Amino acid sequence: MLPPGSTIGILGGGQLGRMMAVAALQLGYKVIGFAPEGDNVAADASSDFITADWDDAAALAEFTGRCDVVTWEFENVPLSTVAAIPQHLLACPARALEVAQDRLSEKAFAASLGGTPAPYARVETEDDFAAALVRVGTPGILKTARDGYDGKGQWRVRSALEASGVRFPGVTCIYEVFVIYETEFSVILVRGKDGSVKFWDSTANLHDGGMLAQSILPAGALVEAQVPAARQLAAKVADALGYVGVLTLEFFATREGPMFNEMAPRVHNSGHWTIEGAATSQFENHIRAICGLPLGVTKTRFEAIEMRNIVGDDALRAHAILAEPGEPHLHLYGKREVREGRKMGHVTRVGHAIR
Repeated sequence: MLPPGSTIGILGGGQLGRMMAVAALQLGYKVIGFAPEGDNVAADASSDFITADWDDAAALAEFTGRCDVVTWEFENVPLSTVAAIPQHLLACPARALEVAQDRLSEKAFAASLGGTPAPYARVETEDDFAAALVRVGTPGILKTARDGYDGKGQWRVRSALEASGVRFPGVTCIYEVFVIYETEFSVILVRGKDGSVKFWDSTANLHDGGMLAQSILPAGALVEAQVPAARQLAAKVADALGYVGVLTLEFFATREGPMFNEMAPRVHNSGHWTIEGAATSQFENHIRAICGLPLGVTKTRFEAIEMRNIVGDDALRAHAILAEPGEPHLHLYGKREVREGRKMGHVTRVGHAIR
């Protein structure tokens, strides 16, 4: 177990790092962050923060020299950066990032463990795209294989005729069929260093423009019926990766069963409700796991829970939410720049406590 007063290094400076840092400080740890220049709101909750490019060897050496364990807050940290960190400091093998950074790799990986992704094809050229339209069919979605998130790097293709208006981006992509589903849901687990696994209840997730807008519990009968199979896959993924910490898999709830969409080797937006709504939050349990502490209980504390993202200039009026009914719990991330489509915070509302 990592003793109190030890230092946790976090790669990345966003809101997930910020909330991880708050949990770490609560457990008596120091936190040092590392990220390139930007709106690094995690610095506000960190003991210290190093601002440097991902390939700055001297800065990375300074960072790792002050850490007792290193984790990350988002999956697009360059693999070269992670490779420069002494392996004994990494809380989790870099293989998790390697798989998650490429949509083609993660779908193949999930399928190899028995998961069911949507039919898809690799697209390297315009000719590949044309062939994928025939083989996979329409409607579908063309996505960059790497770097896209929250609906970015994605193009909806409603028909083969419409595909002529989609400009191929010139990088490796994945084309996948558009799935007919009832709702989306997340399976969020925490895996300890000893291999023990705990799950939080799964939320139904509603999206707007490709970005998560709302997570709801209870998730409904369809999701609840499909959670056991989805959890089975998630546990296999965690075990196969030798994962330590919080891991998220997203699924479509279809009439044929849970269909794997993507994975995130980190704490997740759809788990923000756990701060108020679960016995132990995803952020605290991530810190517990990477520090070798006993994992906390993950049971849900309330009969009904809703988490809603606060996006763009809605943040400027967010304090008014505190006067609304439904026991609102407001979290603003301290981002300096307000722009359309940017996650600025979230609010969680809880119902009656479970007796």
